[in-house]
Amino acid sequence: QVQLVESGGGWVQPGGSLRLSCAASGTGASMDYMGWHRQAPGNERDLVAAITASGLTNYLDSVKGRFTISKDNAKKTWWLQMNNLKPEDTAVYYCSGIASGRAYWGQGTQVTVSS
Repeated sequence: QVQLVESGGGWVQPGGSLRLSCAASGTGASMDYMGWHRQAPGNERDLVAAITASGLTNYLDSVKGRFTISKDNAKKTWWLQMNNLKPEDTAVYYCSGIASGRAYWGQGTQVTVSS
């Protein structure tokens, strides 16, 4: 059973930084695709950032230049570095991964940006 375990959420003031981590366990397969999504109350779940095993990245326009996704294939771990956070970044953040054609989700971690 593949599990994605997230950590690193919390509260931060506007302009602050947080780093989210996602670790995959229970699989011998490599992750082909790793991503971060977020969902605010009343909104749909949006893709925030994604990275392929080869290192190609994609970002939501509103986070470009502020967020960075990175990974360690061997450790099956990926991160989302979030800088210059804004109140509109407040949401539950979910990591996601695809391995051998199957998609997996983390449990979600709350990120709150407020003064």
